[in-house]
Amino acid sequence: MPVEKLEGGNWPHPSRLPLGSGWTGFCTAPGHEGETPAPQTLENECNLGYASSCAWAPTERNWDGVRFAVSAPSTDSKRVETARPSTLRLNYVCERCHRPADHGFLDFDLSNSTWAQTHPDPRIQKMAECFLQSYMQRRS
Repeated sequence: MPVEKLEGGNWPHPSRLPLGSGWTGFCTAPGHEGETPAPQTLENECNLGYASSCAWAPTERNWDGVRFAVSAPSTDSKRVETARPSTLRLNYVCERCHRPADHGFLDFDLSNSTWAQTHPDPRIQKMAECFLQSYMQRRS
């Protein structure tokens, strides 16, 4: 579960990480809820998704990793050249064994800084919020 941005990681391109940058946080795996993984595990497994070599990862799970992308924002105006985006759509894909297992989108209302809907899994919702934070920081 990501909590705080991890500055100074050893990734050649942190913006290419699944959440748009590195994050510290705690584990949500059964039997290890709330524990903080070792720094090397956070950097080499948790932040990359697919932590299959992690001893804490449950063998039975619905997905291995989650990927996010921003699709074109919708606007309030029909005139594209003067329109300001009102909603940012985050597309997500939950992957299992490098294949899509679930997918959908989450809309973020830019004018109110609120989610139009949230994901029912709080882990995916938190990851979406972290991805959005990384995305917005890169765009500002």
